[in-house]
Amino acid sequence: MQQAREFQHLLDAVGQRVLNGGDLSFEEALVLIGVEERADILDLLARANRIREHFKGNKIHLCSIINAKAGACPEDCKFCAQSAAYETASPRHALIEPEAVLRAATEAKANHAQALAIVAAWRGIGEGPRLDEICRCIEQLARSGTVRADASLGIIESQRVADRLKAAGVVCYNHNLETARDHFPNICTTHTYDDRVRTVRYLKNAGIRVCCGGIFGMGETRRHRVEMAFALKELDVDIVPMNFLNPIPGTPFERMPPLPPLEILKTIAVYRFVLPRKEILVAGGREVNLRDLQPMMFLAGASATMIGNYLTTTGQDPKKDLQMIQDLGLDPDWDGHWEHDPRETEAVISASV
Repeated sequence: MQQAREFQHLLDAVGQRVLNGGDLSFEEALVLIGVEERADILDLLARANRIREHFKGNKIHLCSIINAKAGACPEDCKFCAQSAAYETASPRHALIEPEAVLRAATEAKANHAQALAIVAAWRGIGEGPRLDEICRCIEQLARSGTVRADASLGIIESQRVADRLKAAGVVCYNHNLETARDHFPNICTTHTYDDRVRTVRYLKNAGIRVCCGGIFGMGETRRHRVEMAFALKELDVDIVPMNFLNPIPGTPFERMPPLPPLEILKTIAVYRFVLPRKEILVAGGREVNLRDLQPMMFLAGASATMIGNYLTTTGQDPKKDLQMIQDLGLDPDWDGHWEHDPRETEAVISASV
C-alpha cells in the first residue's frame, strides 16, 4: 500500500510538472516504466492522455508509406524482412515510377493521410544518378499538392544530399535510431548507431523535419527504452514513430516473444511524458500486438498513426482505423503546421538549378 501511495505521489508530481512545461528526470521515467500493478498502469495511461490532450488537442496526425524500392537490402538489421541476408517471402522490385507514387498519394489522401513517405530498401543514398532519380520522383509528388512529400531512404552520406532532398520538396524524413545505443550492435552490424545520428543531424541542418523513433520488443530492457526516449529528446526530433516487433519468418527475430499489450501501452505513455510536445506515432506491429486494445494507444498518449499498409505487411482497413479515431472523439483531419505549399518547392528548385 505504501509503495502504491508513493507511485501515485510521483505520478501526480511529474504529471503536473510536465503539464506546466517542465521535464521529468531519467530516474523518474525508469520508475514510471517499471510500474507493475494494473491499477497503477491505468492511472499512468490516464495521465499521459491528459498530457496528450493538453499539448496536441483532439487532432490525430495520419501518414502513409509506399515501398518504392523493395528487398535486397545489403544491411543485416535482424528485424527486417527486406534484408538480403535472410530468406523471407518479402517482395523485391526496383525503384517504381513516379506515376505509381502519385496514385498512392491519391489513395493516401482519400484515407485522410496528410503525408506519403517514399521508402527505399537500400543502405542509404549519396550523390549520383540514384539521387537524381529519387529527387525527380519527390519533386512530382511535392508539386502535385496531394499530400505532404516525405521520404525514408536510409543513411544520408553528406550534407549536400540532405540539401538536395530539401530542394526537391521533402518536408519530413524518417530515419529511426531503432533502439538504445548500447543495444544497437545486437540489432545491426553493417552500420552503426552513430551513422543514424549523423543522418538525423544532416536532416536538421537542411531544415527537413525529422521522424525518428524505433522498434520495441527486440530483446531490449525497459532501461533501453527510456534511454532511446531521452536520446530522441536530445536530438529534438519532430515525430516519434513507435513500432512493435512483428516477427517475420526467416529473420533472426522470427521467434522473439511479443510484448504484452499493457507493456506496450505503458511504454507509449512514458514516451508521452518524456516528449510531451512531439507527435508520437504508433506504427508497425500495432495490429498484431495490441489487437483489440488498439484504441487505447491514443488514450496512452499517442497523437498519430500510420494508415494503410506497411512495407511488407498489411495494415488494418483504413475505414476501421478512421472509425476507431472518430469513436474516441478524436479528429483525423489534422490541420497543423505540416501543410506544404507546392509553390515553395518550385521556388527552391528554381533557385538550386
